[in-house]
Amino acid sequence: MSIKKTGVDQQLVRDLAGILNDTNLTEIEVELGDLKVRVSRQAAAMHAVAAPAPVNSVHVAPPPAAAPAPAANAAAPAPDISRNAVPSPMVGTAYLAPAPDAKPFIEVGQAVKEGQTLLIIEAMKTMNQIPSPRSGTVTAILFEDAQPVEYGMPLVVIE
Repeated sequence: MSIKKTGVDQQLVRDLAGILNDTNLTEIEVELGDLKVRVSRQAAAMHAVAAPAPVNSVHVAPPPAAAPAPAANAAAPAPDISRNAVPSPMVGTAYLAPAPDAKPFIEVGQAVKEGQTLLIIEAMKTMNQIPSPRSGTVTAILFEDAQPVEYGMPLVVIE
């Protein structure tokens, strides 16, 4: 095989880089026998991943703004998101409902029980139900329906 003679197959690396661009992933790894190739984006991808979180936080901000307690609103968002956020367990596309025309699994203000399905993440053409890690009230949904999500990205805040 030419892989052993020349090192890494450059076309394979180009193809993997193309997949990263097409799918908005930050990293991809492939194993072919004893050859392992990992292609990842560095700082630029981190900015792209970090950008949706503030946008979505702002999108969720209107419900607290309607409440008459601006001092509580200013102090609460950052600590609550870091402590009470449900992170994405995988890379994929997150959906709020089981089908495009179906009712969403959760809404802001809804009480949820531990183990209740919060959302679905599609990864490798498999729909993965994401259960609630605890009982509480959904105070924020930090992603848009059908949005690509990264591993560890905060998705839902449950207090």
